[in-house]
Amino acid sequence: MKRVRPLKALMMTVWGVAMWAGCSGKPAAPAAPPPREVEVVTLAPKEVRDTGEYLGSLQSRQSINVLPQVAGYVRRIHVRPGQKVEEGTPLIEVDAREETAALDSAEAQHNSTEVNLELARRTLTRTEALYKEGLASAQEMERAQAQVDAAQAASRSSAAQVAQRQVQLQYHVVRAPFAGTAGDVLVRVGDFVSATTSLTSVAQADVLEVSVAVPSTRARALKPDTVLEVLDAQGKVLISSTLFFVAPQADPRTQLVEVKAAFRNTIGLRPSELVRARLVYSTRNALQLPALAVVRQSGQPFALVLEEKDGKTVVMRRPITLGALGEMAYVVEGGLKEGDRVAVSSLQALRDGMPVKVKSTPAPRAEAAPSGGGVATGAIH
Repeated sequence: MKRVRPLKALMMTVWGVAMWAGCSGKPAAPAAPPPREVEVVTLAPKEVRDTGEYLGSLQSRQSINVLPQVAGYVRRIHVRPGQKVEEGTPLIEVDAREETAALDSAEAQHNSTEVNLELARRTLTRTEALYKEGLASAQEMERAQAQVDAAQAASRSSAAQVAQRQVQLQYHVVRAPFAGTAGDVLVRVGDFVSATTSLTSVAQADVLEVSVAVPSTRARALKPDTVLEVLDAQGKVLISSTLFFVAPQADPRTQLVEVKAAFRNTIGLRPSELVRARLVYSTRNALQLPALAVVRQSGQPFALVLEEKDGKTVVMRRPITLGALGEMAYVVEGGLKEGDRVAVSSLQALRDGMPVKVKSTPAPRAEAAPSGGGVATGAIH
């Protein structure tokens, strides 16, 4: 009997099965597709912050409007707007010719009294000598002593007048009371000024205060060490400090409570500038879920969690409760636990109970991001 080669026999068997299937009218079942590869994130607790953003205003801790102490015409302006000045730097000079003349007159009067005092003393010395020799009476002695006393009193009075005129003359040069930055110069040479005329301002910008008004309900959670952060337009922290002042009462009209923090100005901020400010009310550890991993249906958020069933890795849709949204991540308040693996890719193609395969290079975990509510609104004490 002739033997059939194994390969030929195998081909005949496959052909026979195909013929049988064709004759029976039932197509062969297709092979199951391989599990879809997905990226996952493993949940772990991270520090999250309860924050609120508000509009803050910057104030100088040392700022003053400069007024003259005398009346007169502006003779010279020594400062430019925005110029850095040191303590005692001349700012404005008021015409002092009249006061200078008065000082010269007072000094001349003082010189005259000094001459009279010297003459009275010499007269007293001669009278004392004559009195000892019996050539002068006691009345003449008393008269000479009285002239010396009167001349001394006149000398002291004239000296006081000179000192007064010198002090008054100094008022005609308005100087910076402390180091800072000069504001706009509001007068011009030739203007007449009085003691109520505002000349310019001097503000110290090295140390600034940021003032924020917060709702009274949130102010109850504030503590002396509460952190306040100054942000730029993109939300990046420019500088941070801690509160040193919380108003003891709310504004009766707005029901807002003023809080303040002070910081050393190393970033070029200016007094009276409006800035974004963020208060950190509290911090805690919580799970965070990337915003892209959240699936919503009828307003209910879900997460696709990887589970092991029958030796396979499948995704299960699980309802979750979300907290505040930070930067690209939600705070998870319920529905998930530490160690859960959540799919973060191909979410639209995944179905409940569908087998999946974790990619060999998982997606990086979401960084902890500040979370907060409210409307958008460093340390010196």
